Amino acid sequence: MPYADEDDYDVEPVRGLPELPPPGEKILWQGAPTVWRAAVDIYRLNWILGWFAFLAGWRGIAAETSDAAGSAIFWSLLAGGIATAILFVMAWATAKTTVYTITNRRVGMRIGVALTLTLNLPHQWIDSADLRLRKQGAGDIALKMKGDTKLSYLVLWPHARPWKMNPAIPMLRGLENVQEVAGILGEAAKARIAEVGDAPVHTAPQPETTSQPQGDLAPMPAE
Repeated sequence: MPYADEDDYDVEPVRGLPELPPPGEKILWQGAPTVWRAAVDIYRLNWILGWFAFLAGWRGIAAETSDAAGSAIFWSLLAGGIATAILFVMAWATAKTTVYTITNRRVGMRIGVALTLTLNLPHQWIDSADLRLRKQGAGDIALKMKGDTKLSYLVLWPHARPWKMNPAIPMLRGLENVQEVAGILGEAAKARIAEVGDAPVHTAPQPETTSQPQGDLAPMPAE
């Protein structure tokens, strides 16, 4: 499976990577979800706000007196404010600790808040990359792995395609200018496949295992 390294990012030789890239490897792009995109796209802040707004309105209408209605609305909005604050803290922590890296040889994912680790996904292990485009040019890129490569959904979350658990699918989430990132990834993958050639993917592939070329990024169907 793709190898994961426990990593204290305070002592990283290169931001987002557990070690210096080997000779010939170049970093093409690095990024992470913004706090706002993490809050909205990952932790569904808009859904939470909508729910508490509905709850406040419904309880206000159902109350028998104006005083009871005011109290019901107040407590509902207070609960919504607390939930929003918690989600923003989670979004901030996710954005602060995440670094996605695309090089000419791999995709790196430094993820994790309590336990930080780095996943290294060589381009030739990736079967397809699906693009989900959101508003204002933001979006996600899901990376479907080849062969018998297995990843844990719990280890990846929230950097995994929602509800796809067997197998789990790594996802670069909450990216601004996601189409630009998708273009960089697609070109890097094509170049790497052309460089290393064609070889089968095994259950426990080695760093230079190769296989069929990856195609262009395709739009991800709505879920």
